[in-house]
Amino acid sequence: MAEIQYYGTGRRKTSTARVYLRPGGGDVTVNKKTFAIYFPNETLRMIIRQPLQLTDTTSKFDIVVNVAGGGPAGQAGAIRHGITRALLEFNADLRPALKQAGLVTRDPRIKERKKYGQKGARKRFQFSKR
Repeated sequence: MAEIQYYGTGRRKTSTARVYLRPGGGDVTVNKKTFAIYFPNETLRMIIRQPLQLTDTTSKFDIVVNVAGGGPAGQAGAIRHGITRALLEFNADLRPALKQAGLVTRDPRIKERKKYGQKGARKRFQFSKR
């Protein structure tokens, strides 16, 4: 018999995370590395744990994550979004609590493109009158 698992895709900035929740003791594996090694920053680990702590499922699932693109903050946000979606697949009754915390909505903020004739997306070259 195949082991039960719940899947969720999370995205943030340019990062994409594929998250698998499997019944277990609370181990988190990110790109075949342990959680603490892949994310040495405690703040990012806290961000990732948010949906699990909110729903009291921290020690119910082993989490396996494949994440690509972006930097550490974007990847942490993508994993959080993926965990939230996988939890909703596990139990749809968790939705109001997760929605209230703002975890269900994908954060749409991405880098604005640089425009021609300008120094950056918004910044202009210095104006010279003469």
